[in-house]
Amino acid sequence: MANDADVIVVGGGLAGLVAATEIADAGKRVIVVDQEGEQSLGGQAFWSLGGLFLVDSPEQRRLGIKDSFDLALQDWMGSAGFDRKEDVWPKRWAEAYVAFAAGEKRGWLRTMGHRIFPVVGWAERGGYDAMGHGNSVPRFHVSWGTGPGVVEPFERRARQAQARGRLTFKFRHRVDAFEITTGVIDGVSGTILEPDDAPRGNSSSRKAAGDFTLHAQAVIVASGGIGGNHDLVRQNWPKRLGDAPKNLISGVAEHVDGRMIGITEAAGARLINRDRMWHYVEGIRNWSPIWPRHGIRILPGPSPMWFDASGRRLPSPLFPGSDTLGQLQYIMSTGYDYSWFVLTQGIIKKEFALSGSEQNPDLTGKSWLMTARRATNKGAPEPVEAFKRNGADFIVRRNLADLVAGMNALSGDNLLVLEQLKAQIEARDREISNPYVKDTQVMNIHNARKYIGDRLIRTARPHRILDPAHGPLIAVKLNILTRKTLGGFETDLDCRVFGRDGNIMPGLYAAGEAAGFGGGGMHGYRSLEGTFLGGCLFSGRNAGRAAAKAAG
Repeated sequence: MANDADVIVVGGGLAGLVAATEIADAGKRVIVVDQEGEQSLGGQAFWSLGGLFLVDSPEQRRLGIKDSFDLALQDWMGSAGFDRKEDVWPKRWAEAYVAFAAGEKRGWLRTMGHRIFPVVGWAERGGYDAMGHGNSVPRFHVSWGTGPGVVEPFERRARQAQARGRLTFKFRHRVDAFEITTGVIDGVSGTILEPDDAPRGNSSSRKAAGDFTLHAQAVIVASGGIGGNHDLVRQNWPKRLGDAPKNLISGVAEHVDGRMIGITEAAGARLINRDRMWHYVEGIRNWSPIWPRHGIRILPGPSPMWFDASGRRLPSPLFPGSDTLGQLQYIMSTGYDYSWFVLTQGIIKKEFALSGSEQNPDLTGKSWLMTARRATNKGAPEPVEAFKRNGADFIVRRNLADLVAGMNALSGDNLLVLEQLKAQIEARDREISNPYVKDTQVMNIHNARKYIGDRLIRTARPHRILDPAHGPLIAVKLNILTRKTLGGFETDLDCRVFGRDGNIMPGLYAAGEAAGFGGGGMHGYRSLEGTFLGGCLFSGRNAGRAAAKAAG
């Protein structure tokens, strides 16, 4: 039986593209199979902000940031909290990935034309001790061109390989099963779906138009996670985070459904850490949705006051940008699955950004002029102002009484008491004018403004929330937004998949989110951010190189 290619890659997202281009560059023939159409090439990475975790980069050094492999690994391990016998390979992947981020990652991308916005962001700041969760220093490097700027070099390489006859795309081909010969994974079979020209991110037809079978020496599963499948998210929801939310919005398209994960597990692959997941608590409903239940994440600066559904301020250090998982756990412990930001126009103008390539036309379009206006505009960036005008989760009022009335009307729970919110806001406001305070969030604001990047474009000058000069007042109802799967198929550093019996499954590899971005969960329990795209890059590269070498 002649093989159709040397390697088959299931999934045309970032990890799949990276793997496929590495295989083609090694002189091997590769087929990329994807259930979506050609317009969706690049997968969910296309919609991302393009953030990359880098360590001791030139961008950091220019801003006076002192970083190192040892500090980054300390932060990673403190955040991951590895505590299971299944964490042997995830921990090895974590160490290897931090070395990659501190070493050749930036230069490797740069040779392909990738560039980075010069101001480094400070995500997941933690707020615990030095060995706890969080980035000790800013490490979030936004790609110039955002998500499309990350995808473009690999799509270009893939198109070049396609022109040379080394790479073949099979779009609208949905894998239903593996082909197995004498215990070796040597192909896939499935359904050809009818053509569908639905725009990128829109739901596409699942009507069958035929069948297919393809054979190769190896198969790489790079099919993504489960964030578009809310039933599966709830099924895997960990009890340590409380009951699963009744209301969820989606940070990923509907085709991120986990279907291929189930097929691969049924074939005998070992899926570990399925209860580790990364969902955001600052989700807002998209007023102009692309996919079903489309939500956008607010990337807040440190100044908005954060209240739970009943009007209690979130405890220290659960401030905006500090600890996503800690915030999620606290919010779910309240018995409600939403919370509130309360802020001013002065804060939203400087501190609100929205995650996603389509929400950042300046960075995505590589316009320095538009980007510079972020620091000089009288209002917030236009995508943020559009949400403020049109978003169902935004309330804008001139006084606190009207704001609280609007919040109660929006939630329908009538839990908020004006006097209680007013007392907490006034207490915070009394501290804001002093450089030395006991309010930990205000300390956090002062700390942020010591970093030039935050002072320039991400942290508003401290002011009283109830000062009319900085109004109007704004409240934002925050929803739980599904996003990333942190667990996945257990693999070695060559991305070879372990079976349930503990042995390598011959011919089977996994990369990207399907592999927990490497090893079955290299993030552990928490992410430091900028590590999802990077995990796709690193694991996709490892998988492609290893599969090409094994193909002989």
